[in-house]
Amino acid sequence: MKNSPSLDDQVEMYRKMILVRRLEEAFGALSKEGKTRGPIHRCDGQEAVGVAATAMLGADDYLTSTHRGHAHYVGKGVDLHGIAAEILGRSTGLCGGRAGHMLVADVEKGMIGGNAIVGAGIPAATGMALSNQVLGNDRVAMTIFGDGASQTGIWHESLNMAALWKLPVVYVLEHNEYGLTVHSSRQGPTEDLSTRAAAYGIPTAIVDGNDAIAVYRAVAEMVDRARRGEGPGFVECKTYRWEGFSTSDMGGYQDPETIAEWKKRDPIEIARAALSGHIEDAKLDVVRTQAEEEVQAAMARALADPLPEFEECAYTRPYSEVL
Repeated sequence: MKNSPSLDDQVEMYRKMILVRRLEEAFGALSKEGKTRGPIHRCDGQEAVGVAATAMLGADDYLTSTHRGHAHYVGKGVDLHGIAAEILGRSTGLCGGRAGHMLVADVEKGMIGGNAIVGAGIPAATGMALSNQVLGNDRVAMTIFGDGASQTGIWHESLNMAALWKLPVVYVLEHNEYGLTVHSSRQGPTEDLSTRAAAYGIPTAIVDGNDAIAVYRAVAEMVDRARRGEGPGFVECKTYRWEGFSTSDMGGYQDPETIAEWKKRDPIEIARAALSGHIEDAKLDVVRTQAEEEVQAAMARALADPLPEFEECAYTRPYSEVL
């Protein structure tokens, strides 16, 4: 099938989803021990979207993320230790320990950053796409955001601009059913939010967000269109957030039976099942074990790394040196 990931791509997505899951679990445990700085917004259960949607992007392609962006970071190829160290506020973090878990960025990987402001990555990616168009390169900008962000005015303004100017940008909606603690049905009357994008003349697709292959195929088609100069694309990925809004969330508003049903559709297990007919289980076990060991090593190293000195926290470089 067109735009299908190769077996190597599938194995890599499987590996990265395991990295993300174990990373989230590790930070959840550290948060309970009071060893993290502020709450952590986990993405357990929705790893397939961030990992698969970014799998076809190059380092030159831009990505903006959200407050729940760990899968996006890992999917874009950002260094795992750098992520862990940044979230733990260490001087060895990707941003020197200043960004925290919501604002991780790595320009060399095209990871322009997460964003703590709901929906703020959407206009940023739209502007990056405009710059690519003006410069005449074939780079694509992508933004991954949640259903809560699709209720913002800037979402509509960005889509209107992108459609009007045929900008090379791909909008990936991580529809996990909740904006903070409020179910999507209480935030808007439209079940399929991609219909709003279609109203602007933007090609859309709705996929199972827990199926990495389905996400890859749909997003890859939109990325190819954007590279050819045919304008923006929109992919709505239906998934579910297993954990609360953040580690400070007291919970109680999600139906336990609903969570249990979604856990039966674990994206990691779906990815493994798709591979099992082509790759021996023993080899997949090795991939899983090595990924888990990689997370353990990255976390141990980050925890042992030094905190930044005051001089490191005081950002004094001229803006011209950053560009």
